[in-house]
Amino acid sequence: MENSESQPSGIEQISQGDNGQRRFSNRRNENGGGNNNGGGSYNRFFKPSPVNAGEEHEIDIESMSKRGDAGVGRIQGLVIFVPNTKVGDKVKVKITRVGRGYATADLVEAKTEE
Repeated sequence: MENSESQPSGIEQISQGDNGQRRFSNRRNENGGGNNNGGGSYNRFFKPSPVNAGEEHEIDIESMSKRGDAGVGRIQGLVIFVPNTKVGDKVKVKITRVGRGYATADLVEAKTEE
């Protein structure tokens, strides 16, 4: 380019738009990732899970899974799949597995309305 302006390292100018705004590509290195630890890209928006395997929680079943084999509840926004439940159940569950964005749980006790 004809500009003599300095650009931050690792950023390369790729085009200038019609309205004079510049667009930049944020290329950190040639092998694709932003770090050199051999893994994929790091998701900086990853939040730690609000539950851990082995914990017991009380939840309301709000809907059914797409396959229809488990009820779906939430704990602080995290989806919890609970087999052998139906919509409207208030249940006590034990977390069995925690994945990214979801968890599975076993039914411990179905709460009854007084």
